[in-house]
Amino acid sequence: MNPDRLPRWLRPAADSVVGHAMRLGKSPWIEAVHLLWSVWIFITPAFTPHGYDLRWLLLTLASYPLFLLLYARVLLAPARTAHRHAVAMVAMSLALLPWYPAGLSYFVFGCVLLHPQRMRALPYLGLLLALNGILIGWALWLGYPWRTLLAMPLVTLVVGVVVHVERIGQRNDRALKLSHDEVRRLAATAERERIGRDLHDLLGHTLSMVALKSDLAARLVARDPNAARAEIEQVARGARDALAQVRRAVSGIRAAGIAAELASARLLLETDGVAFGYRVDGDAGAAALPPGVETALALTVREAVTNIQRHARANHAEVRLALEDGEAVLCIVDDGRGGAIVPGNGLGGMRERLEAARGRLCIEPAPGGGTRIEARVPLGVQEQGAA
Repeated sequence: MNPDRLPRWLRPAADSVVGHAMRLGKSPWIEAVHLLWSVWIFITPAFTPHGYDLRWLLLTLASYPLFLLLYARVLLAPARTAHRHAVAMVAMSLALLPWYPAGLSYFVFGCVLLHPQRMRALPYLGLLLALNGILIGWALWLGYPWRTLLAMPLVTLVVGVVVHVERIGQRNDRALKLSHDEVRRLAATAERERIGRDLHDLLGHTLSMVALKSDLAARLVARDPNAARAEIEQVARGARDALAQVRRAVSGIRAAGIAAELASARLLLETDGVAFGYRVDGDAGAAALPPGVETALALTVREAVTNIQRHARANHAEVRLALEDGEAVLCIVDDGRGGAIVPGNGLGGMRERLEAARGRLCIEPAPGGGTRIEARVPLGVQEQGAA
């Protein structure tokens, strides 16, 4: 669903229920499944004296579309105003009660969806009790039998509190995810600053020496060519030394560790609700792997986990690292939706890095559903190959 193609009043707000679901890669229609409970609007007349008469039909045709609109607005509106539409459901139910017993379902939906922003569970429970008291008093005054009203407080309290607590948990999870994103952003900023300082320390002195020696050689060319040649040779040696230092620094920056990537993968997936586990067999620890092999496999873990988080809709993922017949074998399995592997989701880069390290990549459906990725890299790969 492309929100830009919808009318403005149907576009989900950034902090709405649908907006949060879409950011997590979930379907924007997932909350619509609860509308199945509105079937009671069409069942209730079977237990009333008037049954399915013309009045019920006309009131249903008038109220049910309005109910659907209010339900949609609860899910699409900003968090600070969404509860107003739930209050409108409750008001509509109370207004229709003298003529429309089926409208009690609107009251239940309104109470369940009524979770004002930042309201805690106990105040919300008190609000539900007050609304149920108003409903029961109004219904008894209208002549409704008290037996038909007994279930209303129980249903609204139990379902409403469960949904409210679930919303609080989701809000806390979103706050935790934001804090993790901020930690990663600060870590990336600190790493860029460190890289800048290292390169400045490496090149600052050398480039100053190159500038001074070059100026000196230019002045000596006419009157002392031998001295000028010696200065130029020193400039060349200094430049070669600086180039070697930069290459070593860049190799260290590019290198990625298996342990760091596994920890990052756990943080990324478990924050998103995906259970993650990993196993390192035998001598396959990071210390036993050549730097080039470790970098190639670590970047494979990074790309595979990113794909799982963005596209797989998995509930569980597992990584296994082992040594077999002179090769490092990395296996990544998830229980997501599987299906065709779409090029362009980082898989091309993953395959190219492994082939540069003389390795190979195999992607296939996992037993029981999901996707299985296996990467094999010979242990004799040098660091330059992976870089």
